[in-house]
Amino acid sequence: MGSWGRLQVVAVFGSTGEGLVLAAIPLLAVSITTDPRAISLVTVAGQAPWLALSLFAGVVIDRVRRTAVLAGAYAVLTAAVVALAVAGSAHALSLPVVAAVAFVVTTAQVFGDGASGALVPEVVGPDRLAAANARLQVIDRGLVQFVVPPVTGVLLGLGAGVPAWAAAAAAVGAFLLVRGIPSAPPVKSPAHPLRDIGEGLRYLVGTPLLRSITISVALGSFAASAGNAMLVLFATQDLHLGPVGYGGLLACLAVGWVASSFVVDRVVRRLGYSWSMRLAQSCGVVTQLAIAVVPPWPPLVGAVLVFLTATTLVWNVCSQSSRQRFTPSPLLGRVLTSHRALAWGLTPLGALAGGFVAAHVGLRAVWVMGALIQLAAAAVVWWQLSPAAFREAELAEAARVV
Repeated sequence: MGSWGRLQVVAVFGSTGEGLVLAAIPLLAVSITTDPRAISLVTVAGQAPWLALSLFAGVVIDRVRRTAVLAGAYAVLTAAVVALAVAGSAHALSLPVVAAVAFVVTTAQVFGDGASGALVPEVVGPDRLAAANARLQVIDRGLVQFVVPPVTGVLLGLGAGVPAWAAAAAAVGAFLLVRGIPSAPPVKSPAHPLRDIGEGLRYLVGTPLLRSITISVALGSFAASAGNAMLVLFATQDLHLGPVGYGGLLACLAVGWVASSFVVDRVVRRLGYSWSMRLAQSCGVVTQLAIAVVPPWPPLVGAVLVFLTATTLVWNVCSQSSRQRFTPSPLLGRVLTSHRALAWGLTPLGALAGGFVAAHVGLRAVWVMGALIQLAAAAVVWWQLSPAAFREAELAEAARVV
């Protein structure tokens, strides 16, 4: 099995472990309390590492062999889910325990996703980046999560700790497999870590195309986090779904990823990065508003979620590939994680805003707020991510390589 094939298998095992525990955490939280503000705090804990640790993670990824970072991330994930499994099996779950596990699991994701993204250009050529990123996106949020969320609901019926035990087994498998992937040795840097962090941030912020992508993702992440934090309450209170039904709703998110994966590479090749991102962002506005206004009929809501993630995959593939295409390899880990720190750093605030709006205005108002924020992101995309902007970035990259 080649390096690219092994990286995909690692992604299957790792995403299975992450998917099981991340699907279980909201259900475990809502079994403890139905207060929207308390539920949002669990989401805040689960999103905080993207802001608190991403910049440091980028330095580690660029200074340490990337496969070692990925293996370490899966070791941390294993420890976190075993702790959750023990607490669930011993009937010792509490909101602080669930929130703490959510924080550690996302910490593992911060390092693991960054290392995996930095490994992709090492194992595939530049002309295959879009297809490779689409494949990993589908594995992460499509095929695996299509199966995992409904299975999580069934496993929770067997016991509160059962999904976490299954997640631990998957994480161990990922840890063992990642050790067989070769990786280039890291570039030694005598600079202080803070200077390394600054170098990555300056490159990201100083590159107009990458800066504009980060701004639009930050706005979209805020809106998405508000909706995601309240989705479990929307499913259980407005749609009257149980754990298995909620898992099915999450599976609808995965259906969009899978369906879009078959065409995303052709869409990007035909339309180009600029028009693909413009259309995908515009669809994000429409889907946020649709969730706010459609009748509370689960199949209809599920269809909207399918369309949402189908267009989101197009955006994510273009966004990730742009950073990989226009960033020098020695800086790639720091640029990838700097983007996540700046772009995903707003997700805890989004979750808090979602809980506040739901508690004081209503659940549907959360998605109205999301549509307005996505509209602002769409304005940035249409203004800054033009075909001419991508041509200028390609010329700058060609001049740098020469």
